[in-house]
Formats: sequence, structure tokens, C-alpha cells
Amino acid sequence: MPGHAEPQEPTASSQGSATDGHAHGQRPSPSEAVRLGVGGMMMGLANLVPGISGGTMLVAVGVYRNFIDAVASISRGRLTQRSVITLGIVATTAIISIGAFASLIAFSLSTFRWGMYSTFIGLTLGGAPLLIRLARPWNPAAWIGLILGLTSMIALLWIQTGEPAGNASTSGSVLMLVLASAAGASAMILPGVSGAYLLLLLGQYDLIITAVKDFVSAAVKGDISGVMAQLNVLIPVGIGVLFGIVAVSNVLKILLAKAERATLGFLLGLLLAAPAGLYPFQEGVPPKVGEVFKGEAVTEANVETFAAPAYAKDWTLRTFQPAPSQIAGSIALVGLGFAMTMALTLLDRKKQH
Repeated sequence: MPGHAEPQEPTASSQGSATDGHAHGQRPSPSEAVRLGVGGMMMGLANLVPGISGGTMLVAVGVYRNFIDAVASISRGRLTQRSVITLGIVATTAIISIGAFASLIAFSLSTFRWGMYSTFIGLTLGGAPLLIRLARPWNPAAWIGLILGLTSMIALLWIQTGEPAGNASTSGSVLMLVLASAAGASAMILPGVSGAYLLLLLGQYDLIITAVKDFVSAAVKGDISGVMAQLNVLIPVGIGVLFGIVAVSNVLKILLAKAERATLGFLLGLLLAAPAGLYPFQEGVPPKVGEVFKGEAVTEANVETFAAPAYAKDWTLRTFQPAPSQIAGSIALVGLGFAMTMALTLLDRKKQH
């Protein structure tokens, strides 16, 4: 009809400014704050589950770009109200989530792994419709990005099917610690990439985890010499983590500004392929006497320790034939996870309309 403008589907840029409040001084909206909190919580949980990237969870709930913009802004010395609140919400909820659910996740992975993985598959895929909508209208660059994202994620998953080459490493140079930590920190931001796996591949996982554990133990006991003894590892690690987060967030911010649809297509490819590494019908097999577990020989003295739920995420996995009830339950949990993420991503769309 004359004089009647047909409503247009918002593009990534217009929706980013309208619903995410990219004006530097503007606070996150209440609905966005909710999604940031849930995204941070899911990011923390993802870091406790092997094979899942925290960045994927932020993409799934639609706050990935907000997080990237906040980190990039702060790293450049622009301490805006919006960037500080955004990063504060994500970091706080992630830390709370890790502290509150670490034991529960470890127990669940040893007793209900198929249910956990099914839920995370649904949570991950629930973010796909949002990215598809943001990348409209799809052009060749977006399709190329999608294909690159899919192939990159599949290649990474294929590599992860092998035994990590550096799993048993117990020492590392300062340079290697910095590089490995930077790679691991980058995985906190890059969707679909597991930071723990990268540290294992580079042979620094056990060294870093042991140093952190010993540092905390010594600090609780007030053992100053014990705390100082771990700094030769933790200082290079801290430098690497800071460098990794700052570098990757700034690169992604530039890519989203200069090649938005190609970058969104790439992120969508990572998101769609990520669940391939979360096949739910697997079970962990506790180590047996005579085997080597986490670089240590399993003996009668320590076999019960390594068989505890706290170590379940490190057990060798084997597939099993699911019962019909497990298949039905898995489908239901995938659907539940998908619906939960969709509900969160629809918050801002409802507000916009």
C-alpha cells in the first residue's frame, strides 16, 4: 500500500546497536544483563566439561559480540560504563558457576555423562537461529565463512580423536608456558575450541594445573615459601593468559567490524559443528593398576584416588549401546537445551518488537 513501509529484518549491525546498546556510555539493558549472566554461568560450566568451549556458550545466548567489544575496549584503556559492567557480569557469574558446580559437574560426568552432553548439544544448537538471522542477507562471504568454520571445527575434532601428544609433560620453558597459556586463553574466546585440549596438546596442562593447585594449597596454609615456589610457572602463565585474551578479542572486534557477515558465517560454522565432538553415548573408564594416568603410574595405592569422580573428566572414553529410554531421554534433553537457549535469545527480539 502507498505510504506503508514494509518492516525489514534487522541486520547484524542494526540489531547490534539497537538491542545490544553498543553506545559506549549506555548500560546493558535488563534483558541483556540476564543473558550476560546466563552466558557467564554457562561459560563457567563449559570450562568444567571436556570438549566444550566457553566461547560457544556466549555465542549460543547471543552475547558473544558484547563480550568481545567489552574486552577489546578495556584492553585499549577505554573503561566505559558499559564495558566494565558487561565484563564484570560475565566474569563474576563464570567464577561463581565454577566454584558452585565443580563438584556436581565432576560427579555428573561420571554418572550421567550422556545426559550432560545431550543438554549441552541442545544449548549449543539453540544459538544457531540467532546467528543465521544476524548474518542476513546472506552473501558469498557469509557462505565462505560458514564453510571455513565447519571444516575448521571438523578438522579440530578429528585431531582431538588421537592421544594428545604432550599429555605427560611435566616441565616447560618460560616461553612455552607463555605460548601455551595464550593459546588456552584464546580458547575461552574462540567458539568451539577447548582450552584444556590445547594445553594437553602443548604438554603444559598437568604442569599448570599442578602449579595452581599447589599455589592455592600453600596460600590457604599461609606457606609463603610454597607460594613463591609456584610463581616461576604462574607468572608466565598470567602473561600468556592476558596476551591471549587481549589479542584475540581485538582481532575479532576488527573482523566483526570489517568483515561482519564472513565472521558471523565462520562463527555459525563452528557452532553447528561443535556438537559433533559431544556424542552423548560414551562412558568414562577408570584407570586400572599398571596403566599410566595423567603421567603417573597407577598402583594399588592410588588407583582408588584416580577412580574418584573428581578425575572422571580425564578418564578414557568408550562408546556404548544406549537403551531406548536413554535415546528418548537424550532427544528430550537436546530439545530442552535448545528451547532454553532460544528463550534467552528471544528476550531482546521481543523487546525490540
